[in-house]
Amino acid sequence: MPNQKFADGEVVMGRWPGSVLYYEVQVTSYDDVSHLYTVKYKDGTELQLKESDIRSQSSFKHRKSQSSSSSPSRRSTSRSRSRSPGRPAKGRRRSSSQRREHKDDKKKTIQETNLALLVLVCLFCKPSENNTRRYNGEPDSTERNDTSCVILEQKLKPDLEIERVLEQYSLRPRKEEKKKEEIYSEKKIFETIKTIEKAASKTKELEFGGRIGTFVLIFFLPAAVFYLLLMCRQDDPSLMNFPPPLPALESLWEARVFGVFLLWFFLQALFSLLPIGKIVEGLPLSNGRKLQYRINGFYAFILTAAAIGTLLYFQFELHYLYDHFMQFAVSAAAFSVGLSIYLYIRSLKAPEEELAPGGNSGYFVYDFFTGHELNPRIGSFDLKYFCELRPGLIGWVVINLAMLLAEMKIYNQSTPSLSMILVNSFQLLYVVDALWNEEAILTTMDITHDGFGFMLAFGDLVWVPFVYSLQAFYLVGHPTAISWPVAAAITVLNCIGYYIFRSANSQKNNFRRNPADPKLAYLKFIPTATGKGLLVTGWWGFVRHPNYLGDIIMALAWSLPCGFNHILPYFYVIYFICLLVHREARDEYHCKQKYGLAWERYCQRVPYRIFPYIY
Repeated sequence: MPNQKFADGEVVMGRWPGSVLYYEVQVTSYDDVSHLYTVKYKDGTELQLKESDIRSQSSFKHRKSQSSSSSPSRRSTSRSRSRSPGRPAKGRRRSSSQRREHKDDKKKTIQETNLALLVLVCLFCKPSENNTRRYNGEPDSTERNDTSCVILEQKLKPDLEIERVLEQYSLRPRKEEKKKEEIYSEKKIFETIKTIEKAASKTKELEFGGRIGTFVLIFFLPAAVFYLLLMCRQDDPSLMNFPPPLPALESLWEARVFGVFLLWFFLQALFSLLPIGKIVEGLPLSNGRKLQYRINGFYAFILTAAAIGTLLYFQFELHYLYDHFMQFAVSAAAFSVGLSIYLYIRSLKAPEEELAPGGNSGYFVYDFFTGHELNPRIGSFDLKYFCELRPGLIGWVVINLAMLLAEMKIYNQSTPSLSMILVNSFQLLYVVDALWNEEAILTTMDITHDGFGFMLAFGDLVWVPFVYSLQAFYLVGHPTAISWPVAAAITVLNCIGYYIFRSANSQKNNFRRNPADPKLAYLKFIPTATGKGLLVTGWWGFVRHPNYLGDIIMALAWSLPCGFNHILPYFYVIYFICLLVHREARDEYHCKQKYGLAWERYCQRVPYRIFPYIY
């Protein structure tokens, strides 16, 4: 068995696969079975190289010293060349040695230019993961590499033709012309880099079924919301009763209802602009800039509760929401479509670095759905961040309260039913927790990766308030009585789910903020090339996404008070499982691209994704 020639931690020179260029690397480990060295480049890239592709730094320094010590005759030649004019004096012809020297100088210039171009090819056309190496870095698809190579070849082909003609006919430019050629060559290289970076920033891998899938979802999502609400209105909301009776089109729209919705939206916008709460910075953008956010969602919730309490004190009938529930849903959907159109139009003028990584495909339908601009702002007012937590999430609680009051009025009850109390309490806890931990949303993919388009606008303003309140809406038309022992068991289940959800998220957020915190000394993690660590103990050593597990358990607890007469109240559980499985698959892909070998080791340590011993 061959011995390990280079020690762990030793700094050596490693050859980049597919090229003749060597770069400074550090040996991290050695595999006795495959006899491959795992090395880390200065930019954090980790590769596995053969021993023949690694050389010591001393050998490179020795070669450099030899090449720098030129012979006396060569030094004298360079001095005579520097004193010679740009062209021969009148009446004199250059000797054959001078012509050879000038030709050699021209070849040297061409070789240096080709070397620079070779470096560009290595930087932008790295081999994909299908080769024998293993790449650890940011997401970089094979399609992106191929496109970059084609662009590079097309851009540089005219320059290579010019160099070939100059070499063939021994055209000798003057010194000034040579200087201009060098400047032009450098300018051409930088222009090529800019063109390649612009092409590489395009979204290559489309989600949600691509252009066709997103086109279908633009119409399917509103239809699904209206279908669920119409089914809840029926006396027998069975799946066999399809389609539900459709109301008259004129009954779905009322200007007064739309005005109330606008008043609600702009009231929440006003609360978010109040100078209360701390200001924090988000994660760095692609250009290194960090946006600032005011954290005052919980204060906005308190002000909203005070406003609702004042309306109830003056005997305002809040069950007006229940009586015009479909009209409110239509108003919210119409507003979200208008907002999505505005967002796409303004994104067309946004700089390239402000576009969303996942919504810059160049296809109108796909970019309109997923969101073209990452953080659209009007001054300091961030539209996406505002819609994520304010009008929809707080509106969810207000709708639940309206359903509770409607149940009491319809059935002449002095107190709401136990089922309605459980649904309102569980979901109120979830919303208050999200607003209290508002800062944690700044690290989610909705903020850091997804643009603000129809998907998030419709989801925040329509899907969250009108689908998440489905259990409360169902209980108004289909009251369900449960005993106290059953209510206690459901409460325990919800508490278990909430504990897993909150403790897992807190564990992750605390570790991200300060991994050296003595309180977190018991946690073990796998270091990565990005400088971050992957937790392998605690909740994140139990399953890869324990927060999703807590979400699903809570969703089940929210549906159980509705009984088992119909499957409709459990739509939220089914939807939530599908949503989280999709998010989990997307997280798995991005983490594998980002962390590389470290993520593979993490998956070996933590084999289960969401459900222990199942999935």
